[in-house]
Amino acid sequence: MTSLRTLGSSDLQVFPLALGGNVFGWTADRAESFAVLDAYTAAGGNFVDTADTYSSWAPGNEGGESETVIGEWLAARRNRADVLIATKAGAHPRFKGLAPATVKAAAEESLRRLGTDHIDLYYTHYDDPSVPVEEILGALDELVRAGTVRAVAASNITPERLQESLDASDREGLARYVALQAQYSLVSRDTYEGPLQEVASRGGLAGIPYYGLASGFLTGKYRPGAEVDSARAGSAGRHLESARGQRVLAALDEVAQERGAEIATVALAWLASRPTVGVPLASARTVAQLPALLAVADLELTDTDLTKLTLASE
Repeated sequence: MTSLRTLGSSDLQVFPLALGGNVFGWTADRAESFAVLDAYTAAGGNFVDTADTYSSWAPGNEGGESETVIGEWLAARRNRADVLIATKAGAHPRFKGLAPATVKAAAEESLRRLGTDHIDLYYTHYDDPSVPVEEILGALDELVRAGTVRAVAASNITPERLQESLDASDREGLARYVALQAQYSLVSRDTYEGPLQEVASRGGLAGIPYYGLASGFLTGKYRPGAEVDSARAGSAGRHLESARGQRVLAALDEVAQERGAEIATVALAWLASRPTVGVPLASARTVAQLPALLAVADLELTDTDLTKLTLASE
């Protein structure tokens, strides 16, 4: 059985792959979403990541669709105690920003949709520079003290504001961020590597990178001349046009062949090996897409593999 790992300085014990819920209620309907969640947990997975705004961008949706699907699945399976739920505040069309009253109202709505009395990991989805960090952390601290949130995390935040937040938590005795979500993959290293990663490292935060497969590009299904039927084909396909994207694909092909592994598994394993990364995050629209993601829990890349991939991605 795959061993769980502790997330940063929290007491959350998580599976080596977080399952992204952005597709639930969007490109995966209720039945497909239930099937993916069932398969993920059957394989030992216990860490599901969503946000209150998923999937407000889709025609006919208003946000909260993913949380609602996950809540219905938890109720149907009666397994709330076995699954850690991460969700986010600040981007829902009706609860934008991180003013304290907005954060608390957004949390109540998330709890209602999820059908639960607590959120295991609660993120600020996008930083709101109009609100002092002390006020944001004060609101999060109240949720932690009330028992409705177990641990808090940040996403899409500058190194300066993150450091300011950690300093404020230490100074004021407020809930402290334990994890950080930022875009990070073999074809997108600039956002995370450098100052942001340094703050995370000093602060003992666990990185949980999103777009770890670059919207599907790093699964290897995007090739010159290939037509891919996906809502994210545009954003994934653009990497094919770059020299870096082509170098990375060639290195992934080589390592995957040597290891007898799927390309997506290798891409996630590289991510999992990076300094400060706690666990990678990936979503699956169908059960068939899951095995390549879950296999990251058991794939150990060699130093040679890692160097090959790192050099190709520079």
